[in-house]
This record gives sequence, C-alpha cells and structure tokens, in this order.
Amino acid sequence: MRDATPQTVYLKDYTPPEYLIDSVELNFDLDEQNTLVESRLCMRRNPQSTDPGMSLILAGEDLELVNISLDGKPLAEADFAITPEAMTLHRVPQDRPFVVNIENRINPKANTALEGLYLSGSMLCTQCEAQGFRKITWFLDRPDVMTRFKTTLTADKSQYPVLLSNGNKIGQGELEHNRHWVGWEDPFAKPCYLFALVAGQLACVADNFTTMSGRQIALEIFVEQHNVDKCTHAMQSLKNAMRWDEETYGLEYDLDLYMIVAVDHFNMGAMENKGLNVFNTKFVLARPDTATDSDYEHIEGVIGHEYFHNWSGNRITCRDWFQLSLKEGFTVFRDQQFTGDRTSAAVKRIEDVNALRTRQFAEDAGPLAHPIRPEAYIEINNFYTLTVYEKGAEVVRMLHTLLGAAGFRKGCDLYFARHDGQAVTCEDFINAMEAANGVELNQFRRWYSQAGTPVLTVSQQFDTQAQQLRLTMQQSCPPTPNQPEKAPLHIPVKLGLLAPDGSPAPIVLDGRQHEEITLNLTQSEQTFVFDKLARQPVVSLLRGFSAPVNLNMPRSLEELAFLLQHDSDTFNRWEAGQQLAVKVIFDLIEDLHQQRPLHLNALVVKAFNGLLAEEGDDLSYQALLLALPDESYLAGQMPVIDVDAIHHAREFVKTTLAHDLLDDFERVYRIHHRDESGKFSADAIGRRRLKNACLSYLNQLESGASYALAKAQFEQARNMTDQIAALSAIVNSHHPDKAECLDRFYQQWQREALVIDKWFALQASSHMPDTFATVQRLMQHPAFDMHTPNRVRALIGAFSQANPLHFHAKNGEGYRFLADQVLALNTLNPQIASRMVTGLAQWRRYDGKRQELMKQQLHRIVATEALSKDVYEIASKSLA
Repeated sequence: MRDATPQTVYLKDYTPPEYLIDSVELNFDLDEQNTLVESRLCMRRNPQSTDPGMSLILAGEDLELVNISLDGKPLAEADFAITPEAMTLHRVPQDRPFVVNIENRINPKANTALEGLYLSGSMLCTQCEAQGFRKITWFLDRPDVMTRFKTTLTADKSQYPVLLSNGNKIGQGELEHNRHWVGWEDPFAKPCYLFALVAGQLACVADNFTTMSGRQIALEIFVEQHNVDKCTHAMQSLKNAMRWDEETYGLEYDLDLYMIVAVDHFNMGAMENKGLNVFNTKFVLARPDTATDSDYEHIEGVIGHEYFHNWSGNRITCRDWFQLSLKEGFTVFRDQQFTGDRTSAAVKRIEDVNALRTRQFAEDAGPLAHPIRPEAYIEINNFYTLTVYEKGAEVVRMLHTLLGAAGFRKGCDLYFARHDGQAVTCEDFINAMEAANGVELNQFRRWYSQAGTPVLTVSQQFDTQAQQLRLTMQQSCPPTPNQPEKAPLHIPVKLGLLAPDGSPAPIVLDGRQHEEITLNLTQSEQTFVFDKLARQPVVSLLRGFSAPVNLNMPRSLEELAFLLQHDSDTFNRWEAGQQLAVKVIFDLIEDLHQQRPLHLNALVVKAFNGLLAEEGDDLSYQALLLALPDESYLAGQMPVIDVDAIHHAREFVKTTLAHDLLDDFERVYRIHHRDESGKFSADAIGRRRLKNACLSYLNQLESGASYALAKAQFEQARNMTDQIAALSAIVNSHHPDKAECLDRFYQQWQREALVIDKWFALQASSHMPDTFATVQRLMQHPAFDMHTPNRVRALIGAFSQANPLHFHAKNGEGYRFLADQVLALNTLNPQIASRMVTGLAQWRRYDGKRQELMKQQLHRIVATEALSKDVYEIASKSLA
C-alpha cells in the first residue's frame, strides 16, 4: 500500500502569496545529464500576506543543491531545510527587499515525466505548466506570482547550436572550448509556468507579420532539419490567427518575435509560453502526403489556440489553478470561432458538440465529475480535463449567446483593459461582462460551480382553436460527487418553428414576431406560449446546441425525418438525423435482446437516399449527415451499457444501408473521387470527406468489388487523407490483402513518426475479431516506445478509449492489459498514466460481471507501492 495518502488542495483555502518576486535572473549551463541552474531572486514581503511568519517556502522537486545565499551571504545548514517538495528559509527580511541566490543541479535525461527541463531526442526543452518549474529550481511556483525573467543559456555549440528562451534576444557570444551563450529578456511579467527554454540542433523556418498598427513581427518555427518541408501550413496558420485576433477582438501581438518549437516528446498538444510556444510535432508538421485534412485543420486550430493565449492566458493569467477554465475555456471558445470562420462553421460546431457529448458528458456522468471551476484537487495535472476545456468553452459560448456578439466583445474589451498584467479569477471575467453590458449574471455563475450535465425535458401542447403553442420546459441535473442537490441554472434555449411545408413559421412572443429567438430558462419549470399559429408547427429546439444539456423531447421517427429534410439550422438538421438513427438502433438492440430478426426501418433508407441525392455546397457537412452516431455516444444513452448489442445493431444499420443504397454510394463515390493532392480548398476537402464516407459504407459489404475499390484507392492515393481512409477500410474488413497493405504502409512511412502513430491507432481501434492479439503483438514492435506519449496514445489509448467492443471484452483481458500499462507508465510518466486510467472510471455503467472485472484492476492499481499522485487520484476517485 501507499506510505501516505496524498493531500487534497481546496479552493476555499486560497491565500495570497506570502512573498513576491520582482525579478529573476536565470543562468543555465546546459548538459543532458548535468545541467547547472543559477537563480537570482529579487524578493519582498507581500503587503497582502496574512501570515505573520518570517520563513520563506520555495517549491522544488528532484533538485540537487550546490549553493545558496541570502543578500550575498552564504547560508549555513541551520538557516534552511529541504524536503522532497520544498525548501524553507527560516528567516528572511520582512521590512525590505532581499535577494536569494540558489545554485542547483538537475538531470534532464532522467526526467521521463516530461515536466520541467527534459530531453526529447537530442533536444533539451521545458514544460512548466502546471507545476513543472519546481523541477528546474526552487521557486514560488504558483500562477499569482508574476515576475520579469532574464535568462542566459550556455552550452556546447556543436550539440546545442540553437538556444532559445522567452522574450527578446539581448545578447550572445562565443566562449572557450567550443561553447557559446545567448541572453534573453522578457519585458512582461509572467508566472513561472510560462517560462520556456529550448536547446538543440534545430533548423529555423522564418517569416514575418505586419500588425494592424504597422509593427513588424519576426516569426520563427524551429524543427529538426528533416522536418523543414512540413512547416508551411503551420506558418500560414500562425499568420491567419494573428490577423483574425486583430479583426475579431482588436488584440495585437506585443513582442517583436514569436517562436514555435516542435518536439517529439510532449505530454500535451502545445504550450503557450510567452513568445516561445513549445508544440507537440503532431500540431506543427504537415505535408499533403503525410497529414490528413483533419490534421491540417487541427494544426491551424491548435496554432490559433496557443497564439490566442497571448492575451487570454498570458497577459491576463489565473490567480490559482482552480481558475484554469478562465484561460482554457475562454481560449477554446476563441479557437473554435477561428476554425469555424476559416473552414465550415456548421461542420466545426457539429464536431465540437459530438466530442463534447461523447466524452465530456460521460465525464460529467461518472465518479470524476467536477465543475469547470473545481473545488479541490490532489494533482492539478488531472484537471486538464474535457470539463475545464470543452464545457468551459460552452459556458463562454452561452455568454456570447446571451449578450450577443457586440455585447460579448464589449465585455472582452473591458476584461482585457481592467486586468492586463494581472492574475485573476473566473469571477473577474463575469464581472467584466456584467459591467460592460449593464446586466446581472448571478444565476449564470452557477455554471462555474455546479458539476453534471443538466437534463432539459420539453413537452408541447397545441390549441387549434386558439392557434397557440405551449412549450413547457423542465430542467434538472443528476447528483454528482459531493453535489447531491442542484439549483436551477440560467439556460439559453435557441428556438425556431417550421411550418408543415418545411418553411420557417413566424414566432410571435409577447406581441413581437421573430424567425428565431433565444428563450431564457431560469426556473425548474417554465412555460412559453406562442400565438397566431394557423397550424401546429414542428419545433426546432436548442438550435446550434445553445447550451450543454441533454435534451429530452419526445419525437416520432416521421418528425425527425421531417427535421432532417427541412430544418434550416445546420446543427439541428444533423441532430435530427442522429436522433433518427439512435431511435432505430435502440429498437434493433431491443430486437437483439428479445432474439427477434432484425429489419431496418424503411424511413431510414429513404432519408439516406435523400441525403445521397443532395447537391449542396458544403460537401463536408453532407458527409457528416451520412455518419451514424458513434458507439461511445450510443453507450452514453443506455442505463446499462451493452457494448456487443450496440456494435451489432449499428453495424447492421450500416451494412443494410450499404446494401440497399449500393448504387447511390457508388455513384457519389465516383463523382467525387479525383486526385486533388495538395489542394485544401473547402471543395477539395469536402469531396474527399464525402467520397471516403461512401467508401466506408461500401466496405461493409465485404465483397470482391468493395475489396478492389479500397485496394485501388490505397495504391493510387497521393495524399494521406485518401490513403489512410482506404487503409482503414481494409483494416476493418476481412480483406485478403490486409497484412500486405499494412506492411507496405509501414515500409513506406517508417521514418515518419506521426504517420506511424496512425498505423498503430488504426490497428488498435479495429473492430475485427483478432484486434486484442494484434495490440499485444504491437506492444513488442520495434517502433513502439513507452517513453513517447504520442505512441502510447496511438496504441494503448486508441485501444482503451476508441475500441469499446474489444476493450470491454467479457473475459476482462482488456482491463488487465490497461492496468498493466498504467502501472508500467506510473514510474515513467505519471501524467500519461493517469490519463490512461480513465478508461476504467466508468465501471458503474456496465453489467455486473464487467463491473467486478474493472474494479479488480482499479483496486490493484490503488494497492500498488509508490503510486504517483496523478494515478492515485484518478483510480481512488473512480472507486469512491
């Protein structure tokens, strides 16, 4: 068992820092195993401190002390104490500024957790958010301590010719023995989590950007030499983001230099360090033959996200880590807006909501549920969650809906003006929105403190004589850990009405006529009355997914088919198709349970026939309309998840559609199948998405013709989108050439790590019977590396999180496998290990046998010696 239970940190216990750091000078003598760090901290007592003590406590982990002095005088051993997590200076001046000098050693090569300063290949780099800086040197490692950094890097010139840090370069020079130095200074105060350092043999791709005020900004992307030809899209994405932020929010970049570095070993997607963003290579490198259309869009979105953080995260940062959604939820909303403007707004909204409802709603419904502003944590890295990010973005989106685009912009302008250079709270953000718009948002604040997904139940009554529609809405929210009872929320509900012919029906409310309105649901139950309706309309509710809720509104199959055909709201039209498929699939699941023969409702075939006949402008949207609900989303709708029945019923629908609409799928495929490699226009991307959606359906037929079609596309593809789509079809079938195609793909791309990640993930997520044996075999593959987070996510993550059929095998082999890997990762990389544990967190949602098997593995994990805080928190909460 563990020696001691890790301590919980509570929001209610927040106190201001006892000391402040006015400036810090850092000197690094870089070496992959023996880096020497010298820090000079200019400090003073915080006048807002409430602690009368005279000691100074600096956070620090895995550090070897060399020297320490106070105001130039070396300290004796009796003057300070060191524990595994901190250094305490017993007496420091209280009435004047003072200087602490610390010299310590660290071993980047031994740092497999990838926090602090670590080695990625031959490159040294840092990751300091949330609490990685304490693994570099002793410091006040908390976001509300903001200071100005001056950094000098010294290293062997051959091994580390490029030396980078935050801010502006202020000097460089040559030293004896083939060594050199570079000095950096950041003019903006920042918390230490935004510090960055990179050293290595890197090539630079350079460009520039002219701001709206006419300033010239140098743009530099640093990558390993063999990746230079994959940076064009990232650079253009950065310039697109800079221009968009100026035009949409009036925000201009503030330094003279903006740098991005791509590294192979990275726990996250990217990090917004001031002026020096460190990125996972996955979100920088792209070439048409190595990256899919989705990769291109994700790269632009993540580049935008980290750039937007310059204001919503850096210039204004979090007071404490409980406020994480202040920067992340806001910035996710901003990057969603950006991507929607740059691509298809309809497709972007649907993709975001689909991910939210599939994964975040599951988080809300399980033992790990928490508000977007949590009340407590054991390990802050565990709260970089879908709730904080994605639900946090939905809460910001609701503010945008309630205030309107102009009102939201006014609120943002005031927020940036009020709090520039400060570490603030979610409350400060809401206060700015209220003050700028003259509104009161007290009830809306509950979204920040209440966990769980609200359920919106709607009933309707139509009075033919009075020509009146009455909509009654009830809101409720299931209990979540530590929150058994919930207060009503302020829920914006966008609504439209459709006449029987499919045209918009005018909405008359309070004597005014509208085509679309936003209703404010603020009570547990409210009734809204609509007058002057000659015939009963079809209600289009929660348009654009105007609030992150589960909508419970009885609909017939015919009504859903009507909305799928006529609704002018692109989200609700797609949603009608999804719910039509959901109802049909659940009817088939009941047939399976009752051992009745399966038949597909003709209404579904007719609806899909209509979709295939469309000739709309947005082909990417048309491809989404053809997609069936994910198995994970379907699982979220069942009180007790039956993974086998879900898979078989969904496959039956897909196969039957392919059989009944064979000619239509082939026709649409042939129309849009063409070589447009290197073209990323909306039309070209849409054609690829639509034809590959058709290929996926045709693959269900397991026929000689479908095998030949997939093989031909695989062999002829000149872009990764088409090649991986064809390989996916082959892998998820009994294709006779499957092994040959997998081997050819590997041989072709074995030197491209990100492409091989796709190769691993495709096999790990396959629904074919031999998948678990394949995953076990791939664990021994020479290209698999437990030290590389991307590779772990591609194999172990894909199997446990994207393959419900085989991960939840009745014999429990998937659960044992995952627990084995979690324990192996626990000592290597606790952050990645804790993310893997979440695959077991939803054990209560399954049948009794699976529950016991999953609990056994969670108990086994918790009982392990030397378990990291990261893994302990997730595993123990899952069992609580």
